[in-house]
Amino acid sequence: MVEKTLQNLDWANLGFAYMDTDYRFISYWKDGKWDEGTLDTGNTVTINQGSPALHYGQQVFEGMKAYRTKDGSIQLFRPDENGKRMTKSCERLMMPEYPVDKFVEAVKAVVKANESWVPPYESGSTLYIRPYMIGVGENIGVKPASEYIFSIFVMPVGPYFKGGLTPTNFIVSDYDRAAPHGTGAAKVGGNYASSLLPGHLAHERQFSDCIYLDPATHTKIEEVGSANFFAITHDDEFVTPYSPSILPSITKYSLLHLAEHNLGLKVSERDVYLNGLDEFKEAGACGTAAVISPIGGIQNGDDFHVFYSETEVGPVTRQLYNTLTAIQFGDLEGPEGWIVKVTE
Repeated sequence: MVEKTLQNLDWANLGFAYMDTDYRFISYWKDGKWDEGTLDTGNTVTINQGSPALHYGQQVFEGMKAYRTKDGSIQLFRPDENGKRMTKSCERLMMPEYPVDKFVEAVKAVVKANESWVPPYESGSTLYIRPYMIGVGENIGVKPASEYIFSIFVMPVGPYFKGGLTPTNFIVSDYDRAAPHGTGAAKVGGNYASSLLPGHLAHERQFSDCIYLDPATHTKIEEVGSANFFAITHDDEFVTPYSPSILPSITKYSLLHLAEHNLGLKVSERDVYLNGLDEFKEAGACGTAAVISPIGGIQNGDDFHVFYSETEVGPVTRQLYNTLTAIQFGDLEGPEGWIVKVTE
């Protein structure tokens, strides 16, 4: 395949930062229905000052990536799952669903329109995709918006690990990420706003981020910063916490599948007690941005628990990372339906 001319960027040294690209997708919901949506070159949104997104946090978003393969084609990883998760988030905040099939087509359209911004395969970089929906219109009462905007913008980003896959340390936070029966399972801005202070405090103490415990009993691990937690037992079981407050990570569920079907591990979603970490030989955080962030150790009060190593990645974690990224970049065939081609 012959690639279209790429932008003149230092692809190998991209960070994770906002960058204007050529096109975005934008659609408006009014009078009970969505318009057809369009690609345009805008990078700003004008809304009424009474919009519920500004005052009452009625907004949801997603995070996903497009990947350039070795032959130069472009593909998406399980975009329908992002569309389904966004639907669930919208339901929780009483926002209108953007149909999953139209969601996937809109993502494909905006990626194809920005084809020159998709990093080359050898760089290890990707095109980050940010779909979002906000409640807008004239409003001041605490109620759902009368109008909505759904939009998707993209930008090239570098690999999360500049020095390769390396373990980092985390600290248990005294703060809660979400309330029981709250919005923890929805991808909404409020969850992230509340994490800024505990994340800042963790960074001040030279930790990568926080470990959040279950809000009801503070005895069980729920999330790691803005990522999901997983661990490997000494008898090779892949374990990840189960809780209605956890955001259902597409990366996590992909790893659950690969651990069982590709690596032959037993897998389970169950409680992970803070006082039972000796059960595990490896641990990590997983999500779209980092794929996998290996956890060297966890600080809990005066106690510091080390898993496999503070400096070396455990073999199971490395194998999971290599398998998943090989599928995402087209070097390994994934399960049926996981890959959606944007260009051939």
